[in-house]
Amino acid sequence: MTTPISDMHDGRTERGRYDTQPTVPLPGGERILRGPAAWRAAAETATVLLVDTYPGVDIPALTAQLQESLPDWTVVNVEDAAHPVAEVEQLIASNLTDDRVFGVMSHFTLTDFYDDAKLDELASTIADRTLVIGWGAALLADRVEEKTSTVLVDMARWEIQLRLRAGATNWRADNSGEDILRKYKRGFFVEWRVADRHKRSLFDTVDFVVDGNAIAPAEPHPDSPDAGMITGEAFRTALRDAATRPFRVVPFFDPGVWGGQWMKSLIGLDPSKDNYAWCFDCVPEENSLLLAGDGGVIEIPSLDLVSARPVELLGAKTFARFGAEFPIRFDFLDTMDGGNLSLQVHPLTDYIQNTFGMPYTQDESYYLLDAADDAVVYLGTKNGIDQDAMLADLATAQQGETPFPAEKYINSFPARKHDHFAIPAGTIHCSGANSMVLEISATPFIFTFKLWDWGRVGLDGIPRPVHLDHGSRNIQWDRDTDWVNENLIGQVETISNDGGTIEERTGLHALEFIETRRHWFAQSADHDTDGTVNVINLVEGDEARVVSPTGAFEPYVVHYAETFIVPASVGRYRIERTERTRSERLATIKAYVRGSRTSDD
Repeated sequence: MTTPISDMHDGRTERGRYDTQPTVPLPGGERILRGPAAWRAAAETATVLLVDTYPGVDIPALTAQLQESLPDWTVVNVEDAAHPVAEVEQLIASNLTDDRVFGVMSHFTLTDFYDDAKLDELASTIADRTLVIGWGAALLADRVEEKTSTVLVDMARWEIQLRLRAGATNWRADNSGEDILRKYKRGFFVEWRVADRHKRSLFDTVDFVVDGNAIAPAEPHPDSPDAGMITGEAFRTALRDAATRPFRVVPFFDPGVWGGQWMKSLIGLDPSKDNYAWCFDCVPEENSLLLAGDGGVIEIPSLDLVSARPVELLGAKTFARFGAEFPIRFDFLDTMDGGNLSLQVHPLTDYIQNTFGMPYTQDESYYLLDAADDAVVYLGTKNGIDQDAMLADLATAQQGETPFPAEKYINSFPARKHDHFAIPAGTIHCSGANSMVLEISATPFIFTFKLWDWGRVGLDGIPRPVHLDHGSRNIQWDRDTDWVNENLIGQVETISNDGGTIEERTGLHALEFIETRRHWFAQSADHDTDGTVNVINLVEGDEARVVSPTGAFEPYVVHYAETFIVPASVGRYRIERTERTRSERLATIKAYVRGSRTSDD
């Protein structure tokens, strides 16, 4: 029997208290400029503006704004100096592969896409009052004799995805009608890697930063303001300050074929949508930061913070291990009144390195925020199954002949609120219907090999890709019923209990690099980053706040189900109830990288 959503939450949260637009403050006194006034202010600083755009920015729309704002300036497109499209596509072909979803990580730099002689030729034509626009405009900084200022027009990957779905193309490509998965693949494996390397080189010197998400957005709003601009110094100071105190990234929500109703009902999302399947609540590669100041907010990719302040944010040990990459991901999987996720497996580390060029893999876990009476998690194979017979049945199902008999081969375990299931790479798994999962995992989030998708097609009407060839090479057949029961289920261990706070290790497997700790408390619980980044979700209780015992940062309020980040530089902090907290008991789940703490020395 399915328990109604309205009966599940015991007053832990009020509809809409979850903040879908959290902000990070700009330094005091910094103003966000907009419209023609912004571009005129930038033009006062130099005689040539190098307007460097992240791939995905609407160049025609941006050009129109520039021509309106600075009508007596000449606009030059730096992309005229790029290699012909056909040459670029030949260059990146081996990274894109023929697969619909997976490519190989590229190590190109932006100069690989440009003709050096053409850049010199273009630079020689530039005179005073010139606007150089396009991805790579900053490549001309050392080639132009006139005084230049560099403007970075930045974008978050989520906005790029929305534009690709709406018909936008990849960089200089003629692929408007191409499958969205193939367009996303080109961004993920090639364009965004190159773009992030390029813009990271600009962070220390860029003069202005512009919110490219607001220039011809995929989902425009009539009352939305013009794109905001801040100075480079304000940008750098905001990132420096953000790495010293708790913050949240901007979550985004997306429907899916198996999506549910929990988030729509409890968070207060658009009731006209059929469902919401995913919420990327803490995936800095995809999410944004909203910088708030005088004049509203400006949106930048949260990956900018990871790239600009990696040691302060991640901690020295985590940075040494992963580089400037945020290795922990928190997201929601909502199947409440929905359907099963696809039956799937993630690649082993050796496989993902050798096949896709990704340095680490997608170990993960399911933490149950909520579950109906009939909720289950599929996890591992049953004892004594015939491996060849299972693979044959999966292949038959993929051809659409007969459904895959999952119950014959795969374990299903009852799932209850606050259960935590570990899922190391190579373990067959999926969340069943009627559950609300907080997925705590490593960041490489697209490397999912679907084995069986319950005979469904995607929201676009196209069958969702199944990767039985990759999956069969990664299934760990020894992870059967006995092994799963012994290693992946019910691994809760009490670390301490002082009468007021209970700290528990909730049990990610030893093969996984993420440690998770749950704290139950009525009044407060003390924490210490101990030199590594902490990612936390308030999994029980309506409201809490994060405070510094030394007053190092302003108290930070969080609500039920909100994920927040505590940078490594914070050190000691406390999570406590507020004057508005009504819940008698609160709980958080915290994740960090094993072996990365100072005390591990």
